[in-house]
Amino acid sequence: MKPENITAGEIKKKYFEFFREKGHKIIKSESLIPEHDPTVLFTTAGMHPLVPFILGQPHPMGKRIADAQKCVRTGDIDSVGDDTHLTFFEMLGNWSLGDYFKKEAIEWSFEFLTSEKWLGIPIEKLAVTCFEGNSDAPRDEESAEIWMKLGIPSERIRFLPKEDNFWGPAGQTGPCGPCSEMFYWKGENTPKEFDTKDKRWVEIWNDVFMAYNKTKEGKYEMLKQKNVDTGMGLERTTAMLQGKKSIYDTELFKPILEKIKNISEKYEDRSARIIADHLKAATFILGDDKRIIPSNVEQGYILRRLIRRAIRHGREMGIKENFTAEISEKIIEIYEKDYEELSKNKKFILSQFEEEEDRFKKVISDGIKAAETVFKEKTPIPAEKYAKLMQAPNHEQTIEEIWTRKSQGKAYEIKEAEITESEIDKATITGKEGFLLYQSYGFPEELIIEIATEKNLLFHRAEYAKELEKHQETSRVGAEKKFKSGLADTSEQTTKLHTATHLLNEALRKIIDKNIKQKGSNITPERLRFDFNLERKLTPEEIKKVEDEVNNQIKKGLNVERSEMNVDEAKKLGAQALFTEKYGDRVSVYKIGNYSLEVCTGPHVKNTSELGEFKIIKEEAVSAGVRRIKATLK
Repeated sequence: MKPENITAGEIKKKYFEFFREKGHKIIKSESLIPEHDPTVLFTTAGMHPLVPFILGQPHPMGKRIADAQKCVRTGDIDSVGDDTHLTFFEMLGNWSLGDYFKKEAIEWSFEFLTSEKWLGIPIEKLAVTCFEGNSDAPRDEESAEIWMKLGIPSERIRFLPKEDNFWGPAGQTGPCGPCSEMFYWKGENTPKEFDTKDKRWVEIWNDVFMAYNKTKEGKYEMLKQKNVDTGMGLERTTAMLQGKKSIYDTELFKPILEKIKNISEKYEDRSARIIADHLKAATFILGDDKRIIPSNVEQGYILRRLIRRAIRHGREMGIKENFTAEISEKIIEIYEKDYEELSKNKKFILSQFEEEEDRFKKVISDGIKAAETVFKEKTPIPAEKYAKLMQAPNHEQTIEEIWTRKSQGKAYEIKEAEITESEIDKATITGKEGFLLYQSYGFPEELIIEIATEKNLLFHRAEYAKELEKHQETSRVGAEKKFKSGLADTSEQTTKLHTATHLLNEALRKIIDKNIKQKGSNITPERLRFDFNLERKLTPEEIKKVEDEVNNQIKKGLNVERSEMNVDEAKKLGAQALFTEKYGDRVSVYKIGNYSLEVCTGPHVKNTSELGEFKIIKEEAVSAGVRRIKATLK
């Protein structure tokens, strides 16, 4: 089979066959929500589920494994829509857990890419990079020598620095090491020299030689075992082999884009690509068995941002009705054979799209009108100057320096792009204007930035941050009248009920599930209302056990103590909280005996003996995966 005739499914099948022949066991893709790496929100690479085994724990399938891991990366979200960047992708990987190392990994990569039995890529279309070395790890001459022996000429081998050729860790700490990347020439007439800046050379595979572990102190220590972690992006490799200009031209995207085209009034290629990519990522996040739902925190925040960004681009193409679930169905159709969780969770996936689209419509309709009014009053920076500014590697720092200089009464032209003070002033959306959109319409900061960028405008982010901080301080000052956690007043009874919610939260974690977290609360003098994550209804027996647990803590007469600390200190202590923007730099942490520890704005009783008898009056569903308890104190 010629490379240009191969499909994504055939590439994946061949990959598994090849590595089975090399003694590897094929394992299933793990969850998109990492279990062993709390430093990232999503699985961004195949190594996340395997961290314990890279660090030395024996893998039940042995020392040689291979997989196709579903991944989500949001770092390049602004580049999505070009020819090569995606949010969701499949990463083909083969692993050596303390077994083979550089020689075998490189030789097998070369064999799979060039052998007529496998992908059959002509050797002249390949180039590679190796790590140039630094104070943490030496120059990787060994890998370069292996490549040259295989037939890659020295002119197509380049040594690159750490930012290009030293992989990981994905978070702040963890396994990492030098890597050797493989590039494919997608143009005509392959040049003799390998110019890494020529975008016609496209990276398709990366062999990572994990020999180090980065510590919290930033030191690189040798691992007990040397590992190999390789990654081949399926979408990008498919596009290159098929001779496509873009990853969006393959069978993994064409049916989705065709569906978008059919429902849009004015088709725009980049917007359609963003919709296809974002809804694919959102479909897989919703399809994960861990049941992430759109929210304003952590994974839920990313999910919400992806869906809402897709909706906005849909509106720009004239799509007036709900459409995300319809596109998701097409995505599920493409992938359900390989990822059965999409079929299993299809009803949940589609319902969440519908609900989120309805929510966003209500919030954003007036907000977009108000935003457009603000934007129309501005004068865009000339396109050529703006493009020059945005292409500068340090453009964000340059823009921030403008506001600093302006606040100091100094000249603030952008010399790099020859943009004058007058052009800056006329093109700037002020922090106050941005905050008004947020406060009045829930218009998110990233949407303001995105639209401003599209219109060649600037957004005063520093001033916006100050406005937001002022608002938060005002809210904290007025906390005795209106608590961010949902308190309606500060009467004695509401104070008691608020303390009881802390006991209820911990009782649910101890009796029902340690992973339970607060999703919201509201308190009136008559009752408390507490929302939490759980996939099922509580049984009458469980409700009684939770009730008894709370009442036992009340009877113990536990002291309620308050202390102040920064958010990081609170997290280190294990305090329960959502840790969203509603908290300032310093927070109040309430400790109830040795039973409960929570970030909270108060107020609370001084001792649990003041509370009386706790009684649950109702337990019900709020939305998918979220339950609600209503309770009183007698």
